[in-house]
Amino acid sequence: MRATFAISAIAAAALIGMPPSTQVAHAAPPKGKVPIEQCIAAAQAVHAGTIVKMEVKDERGELVYEFDIESPDGRAWDIECSGLTGKIIEVEEEVTSPSAPPFAARMKVGEARAREIALARHAGRIIEVEYEIEPDGKASYEFDIVMADGTERKVEVDATSGEIVEDNQELHQIGRE
Repeated sequence: MRATFAISAIAAAALIGMPPSTQVAHAAPPKGKVPIEQCIAAAQAVHAGTIVKMEVKDERGELVYEFDIESPDGRAWDIECSGLTGKIIEVEEEVTSPSAPPFAARMKVGEARAREIALARHAGRIIEVEYEIEPDGKASYEFDIVMADGTERKVEVDATSGEIVEDNQELHQIGRE
């Protein structure tokens, strides 16, 4: 089952622009070696804006914070920060659909086929899909899959080759889907 948490009621509300009453604390997030505030500051230094979602993931044994930021110019960014070092490790631009020009220009694998590929890796139910432009300009689908045991996987499928390029466990999330 997906757990949501509050960094603190006030900090979390400010973090994602939601009133404190919408924050529900179920479990404390796993802690990195650096304070989460360091990762928040690092993400905001890359792209200032409103953090609308934060996820905590296990990427090959490393704790990673991912911030979804909406910048004042209307663009959306997924910024990952290492919970071990506090350094930014990836910046992706999120587009609204596969027909967005930077995504469509690279897409050779349709969303239906990408879903099949992701679900072949992890049987479950897809609850969210994001369309991302990678730092190198490649396009990818990112699927959030809830498994039968309630755990959640994030599976990223390259929109050109159909290869799975990332497969991580999501540990916690706060903010909107």
